[in-house]
Amino acid sequence: MSEAAKILESARQRGAAQGLPYTGAVTPAEAQQLLSALPNAKLVDVRTHAEWAFVGVVPGAELIEWKRYPGMMPNPDFLTQLKAAVDPESVVLFMCRSGARSHDAAVLAAAHGYATALNVLEGFEGDKDATEHRGRVNGWKVAGLPWVQG
Repeated sequence: MSEAAKILESARQRGAAQGLPYTGAVTPAEAQQLLSALPNAKLVDVRTHAEWAFVGVVPGAELIEWKRYPGMMPNPDFLTQLKAAVDPESVVLFMCRSGARSHDAAVLAAAHGYATALNVLEGFEGDKDATEHRGRVNGWKVAGLPWVQG
């Protein structure tokens, strides 16, 4: 079994254990491994334009807001934009700041035919630390994975 297949199986097991309505969940490191190993894997960053500009982005990620800045109202075009950018047969990795919006995006994608929808646990910035700051405990950036300043 390939490393990518093992990661996907772990993701499915996590998803089943949590009763997720989509394929499952991966750590940031696992997401990066899937992106490197699978030509049909796509990272979809569902944070806002402001987050991409001021916090940073993963090179090559599809940038589709789940909620629109500044009002944080749902993006009514999300599904249309997703369908235009990502094949439903792809392995789709959804990421946000901490894993909440990306969970919602994965739920919607799975309900609309995306066969392998995965949530990236911890997100780009991760959980808050004891002083209420992100980007220090866990997440994509803390894991030292590729990203650039927006």
